[in-house]
Amino acid sequence: MNHRHQIRLLLLILILAAVSTAFAFDFSQFEKKVVEYNLDNGLKILVLPRHDAPVVSFITMVNAGGADDPKGGGGTAHLFEHMAFKGTKDIGTTNLQKELKWMDEEDRIDALLRAEKAKRDLADTIRIASLQAELQKAIDSAVQFVKANEFMEIAEREGGTGLNAGTGYDITAYMGNYPANRLELWMALESDRFINPVLRELYKERDVIGEERRMTRESSPQGKLRDELFATAFVAHPYHNSLIGPMSDIQNFNRASAMAFYKKYYVPSNMVVVIVGDVNPEEVLALAKKYLGKIPAGPKPEPILTVEPPQVAEKRVTLNEKTQPVYFKAFHIPDANHPDRPALDALADYLGQGRTSLLYRTLVKDLKIATTTVAFAGFPGNKYPSLFAIVALPSKDRTNAENDAEILKIIEKVKTETISQEEVDKIKARSKASLINNLSSNEGLAMQLAMYQTIAGDWRRLYREMQLVEAITPEDINRVANKYLDTKASTTVTLESEEK
Repeated sequence: MNHRHQIRLLLLILILAAVSTAFAFDFSQFEKKVVEYNLDNGLKILVLPRHDAPVVSFITMVNAGGADDPKGGGGTAHLFEHMAFKGTKDIGTTNLQKELKWMDEEDRIDALLRAEKAKRDLADTIRIASLQAELQKAIDSAVQFVKANEFMEIAEREGGTGLNAGTGYDITAYMGNYPANRLELWMALESDRFINPVLRELYKERDVIGEERRMTRESSPQGKLRDELFATAFVAHPYHNSLIGPMSDIQNFNRASAMAFYKKYYVPSNMVVVIVGDVNPEEVLALAKKYLGKIPAGPKPEPILTVEPPQVAEKRVTLNEKTQPVYFKAFHIPDANHPDRPALDALADYLGQGRTSLLYRTLVKDLKIATTTVAFAGFPGNKYPSLFAIVALPSKDRTNAENDAEILKIIEKVKTETISQEEVDKIKARSKASLINNLSSNEGLAMQLAMYQTIAGDWRRLYREMQLVEAITPEDINRVANKYLDTKASTTVTLESEEK
């Protein structure tokens, strides 16, 4: 047997193993093991005991992201990702009272500075320079009382790993893993973080975020392209906005507006805590009441009511940069809870997920006009109606226009030709294997439970996902392709190479 046949045989074995595992996986047993608690302050806690190893994964998810940023405060949700480990009234400071005194002085000077800048052409540049110098002095004075990274050091010293925070358009998540015997420590730290937040070093951190924007957007052609896609495809819904925020908003971050956002969205009724690992649910409940139950209650914020109007014309935008060309085409699709989404996800798999997908086989392997392609549903979020996107990177000396022409042909093909049942069965197997893979670790399972509770409104939807996938038919995929992949209402943004 030659080397190529050996590789093919190995791939076949792996695929069959994945399919076998998918069908053998008993989701009903997992669902029965999840214990759900609702504290008096409105906080929902999901616990899934798994005693394979003496470790526990924790996810605290807030039902707020970049789409919830206030007007004039673009990037505020992302700001709290940076504030996540700055500490509390007891952690991160050598003298809280003196630090707070200088933080108040920071706020006072910054308010004067913003007021002067608001005069625009009539602003006094000399006064602005003077206030900036005063603000920097106050920042330096406050910093001398900061114990940098103390929150992280405490957690890591006690065995905490994977401590992180992340912000999307729909959610903000705080995560970490601890030894099982540090459950109470996590409870104490997490409750302290949300009961006694101190937005220390905020004015210092906004400079860090400004630099992040320069690196990931202003100096990144791909970042520019992504933001341009959202700004073009959405005209009303806040998915239109940049997740990190415009530079002017970042430069005007202030403690008062940040705390107003925090008090609105960081309330127990708008959060979920998921704990997966070597724990006793009764012990979790007792500790949760003791620590997390002290987080002040608050009304659940209203969801965004703005509805994106139907797109009635094709939109095309071209960016010219000294970089390789990139092609993006997007179509409007419903949110993740819509009955059509499983079929749309299957369509994305068929079109552009992996080396066996239709786009890859056609553009990369056969025509060799692209180096890679991908298609996916739910961009940039899933809580609200979003986008189905197709991406291609043209090969050397090939163009976005060539890829566009072929992609349009492929789109028409999936509209007119029904996918075979055999191909649909492969898509289902891959979907099941992918879902199971996401549930293989404590952290992955905790994240999935948190996401389904937050986005779908019920964590049990995770365990019904298999049934939804299994119900997909070839006709469903053909139907959603015709319903949503309307090129006359698509958005195409391309990155074209300038001469270097």
